[in-house]
Amino acid sequence: MELILAVVLGILTASGVYLLLRGRTFSVILGLTLLSHAVNVFLFAMGRLKTGSPALIGVVDDYADPLPQALVLTAIVIGFAMTAFTVVLALKAAVELRSDHVDGEAPNEDRL
Repeated sequence: MELILAVVLGILTASGVYLLLRGRTFSVILGLTLLSHAVNVFLFAMGRLKTGSPALIGVVDDYADPLPQALVLTAIVIGFAMTAFTVVLALKAAVELRSDHVDGEAPNEDRL
């Protein structure tokens, strides 16, 4: 199970970084989203979730730690809000600049 989790985290992170380095704004937004999902899965996996254990300290000796779940839930909400903001920002920039490139200019084929 650890190997599958490590492979999934590696694929999500590599895909996110690859998309972040692209020149189009939509690819950058998808890369940020994939990278945030990778971080959320990493945080959730590092929390060492336990099944059948209460999240109350002092009731039993073997309790579940609720902090990773709260961190991931907060990160999901913040990530959704930031994704919505960047999509609106990218749409506004595409309308005003008439280009969806990150720097606002189409690449020059003469330089290639």
